[in-house]
Amino acid sequence: MSTVEVNGRTYRVPNERAAVFCLDGCDPAYFDDAFERRLVPRIAELVENGAYAVGRSQLPSFTNPNNLSIVTGAPPAVHGLPGNHYLAADGSEVQLVDPSFLRCPSIHSAFQATGVSVLAVTTKDKLRRLLAAGDVPCVSAEHADEQGINGVPRVSDLVARPKPGIYDWDCSHYALELGLALGERLGTQLLYVSLTDFVQHADAPGGELSDRYLVRLDELVGRYLDAGWRLALVADHGMNAKAGPDGSPNVAYLGDALDRAGVEAHVILPITDPYVVHHAALGSGCWVHASGNDLEAAHEVIVAQPGVEEVLTREEASTQLSLPADRIGDLVVLADAATALGRRRHEHDLSALHGPLRSHGGRHEQAVPILLSEPPDERGRALLDAGATNADAHELLLGDAA
Repeated sequence: MSTVEVNGRTYRVPNERAAVFCLDGCDPAYFDDAFERRLVPRIAELVENGAYAVGRSQLPSFTNPNNLSIVTGAPPAVHGLPGNHYLAADGSEVQLVDPSFLRCPSIHSAFQATGVSVLAVTTKDKLRRLLAAGDVPCVSAEHADEQGINGVPRVSDLVARPKPGIYDWDCSHYALELGLALGERLGTQLLYVSLTDFVQHADAPGGELSDRYLVRLDELVGRYLDAGWRLALVADHGMNAKAGPDGSPNVAYLGDALDRAGVEAHVILPITDPYVVHHAALGSGCWVHASGNDLEAAHEVIVAQPGVEEVLTREEASTQLSLPADRIGDLVVLADAATALGRRRHEHDLSALHGPLRSHGGRHEQAVPILLSEPPDERGRALLDAGATNADAHELLLGDAA
């Protein structure tokens, strides 16, 4: 049996075509509701023949660190990305989108190096260069009309409909359509498709938009199954409402609180990315940078804020959450299920939100669904029984490499 070793794990080279789908923001509640109402028959069939479990994401529960954990099989302390955004040593705020930030190879790059045909498709272009590290062929749905790959000059030509916008409800489905078309064209053996969570930010389980999204997702999962793909579906993080009874955002503005107390500190929101319609840079986890007496004062101010659930020191967060110590704050703050964390109120454009605030980033968005099209082997069952994380997705998909 042919195997590939990467980041301390050994993976079996699949005899069949195999794919991991990252269902961005797809909290287990979406599937629980859909199964109860029999909304997704093909996914229900997948579960009946395979497995369904609730696992955990990495913390903080944001997109970039969890996508990278899925494709490396490792926590952020190993791959190097604790969020979408961080404060660099020179004092500048930086988006973590460049491959130079990665500190380990991906599973796909290791397979690629041994001659296995791999492919990555991301809905959001912000992930494309990270997923492409190590010469992995990768395209984005967001810019599919501008990108070519392996002899295909414009990948959007392979899908028989116009490319949707990044804030359209079916942009994630377009990424899955791209993955299927390109996978067939290129003879892909191992595929990764990362979706976007615009719908989950905009609509709760049972909502009209959510139902439309899940019905189309179900159809596409069926197309992959019918084409002979072995599948693992997992989420990068969950999602919760962060709004009061009147629908107004429920936000603890830490920057304003620190200013009122006269404390010099720099609040970094690692959810920050270009997609402000999703969340207005408001999530349930953040970094706070301070020093000397201001560090102790900042801790006291933040702990006292309504909705703040945990405040960890850099050392505590690095150890307990398996984060790279040099890319997080002096303090790591996590909020409760109903609260988002912000900087200063005037720094967030809430008018861009598509409906009441729904977001993620804390422990309460750590639950993620894990769905397998085939029953796990003994090792996989042990992982699920012990409480698998999304970093186990490829091991669960590919089976025992012993």
